[in-house]
Amino acid sequence: MAGYFAVFLVVITLLSGLIWLIDAKVFAPSRRERVATAVASGVELPQEELDKIAPQPAIAETAQSIFPILAAITIFRSFLFEPFQIPSGSMMPTMLVGDFILVQKYSYGVHDPVWRSELVATGEPKRGDIAVFKYPLDERLDYIKRVIGLPGDRIVYRNKQLAIQPSCDREPENCKKLMPVELEAKEQGAFVHMGMPLITAIEQLGDVNHEILVNPAIPDMADRFYQQPGTRASEWIVPDGKYFMMGDNRDNSTDSRFWGFVDEEQLVGKAVFIWMSFVYNDGQVSWLPNWVPVDIRFSRLGTVQ
Repeated sequence: MAGYFAVFLVVITLLSGLIWLIDAKVFAPSRRERVATAVASGVELPQEELDKIAPQPAIAETAQSIFPILAAITIFRSFLFEPFQIPSGSMMPTMLVGDFILVQKYSYGVHDPVWRSELVATGEPKRGDIAVFKYPLDERLDYIKRVIGLPGDRIVYRNKQLAIQPSCDREPENCKKLMPVELEAKEQGAFVHMGMPLITAIEQLGDVNHEILVNPAIPDMADRFYQQPGTRASEWIVPDGKYFMMGDNRDNSTDSRFWGFVDEEQLVGKAVFIWMSFVYNDGQVSWLPNWVPVDIRFSRLGTVQ
């Protein structure tokens, strides 16, 4: 089921539309008749007086005013694009805290805005996509990660090296062996976590070339990884209808390595655009709350990869 805000938006939209419809079909005709009778009496009245003869109830007037706006917002948010804010650093350096993104809702199917059942199939996630989805352990929460494993893939993550054996149904020419994902160190120190300079590396994931962060001070956390029945530690076979997700900030991301797979029904959409990026106070100005923006990162605005 969709989140509380989505359900509330649909309910208030339908309610305002229903009030407007009832007023237009049931009460508006009688108001028009009273006005017509007054005009037919031969007494010339100004428009202000005519409006007082049969006034539209305030609730109906409000519903008539807000319904078109709410309907447009509901359609845009439910079927086209939905705005999200990046709340954590798990997708650094691709996504930073304070980034506001647009998620393309129809990338992975058109769903109804309340129960999220699929209405029209429009596509499936591709390896390397940045996807927003309902957190499998608590669907009230939205998570954002990168699509690593597709149905039928074999995924291995050992010693901070990712390797993929694609499904033979999807890539018959590449499915015979496990292939390490190309990784090229770029720099160290552009990002820091608790005083430790992080390594920025470039990862080639299918057709997508993107940056990841690795913390050399944090050991492999294989002992905390999700253990899929029938597979070895740090290894997973992606079931049909499910996906394996990972954050780009590899040592600071709780993802499929720790809690398992994302069901296709939990997919919300594909992150496609950063439309705003704020730098928050974070102690820079002592008298301002930490949630107050102090700068805008205009250079980050645009499409994401």
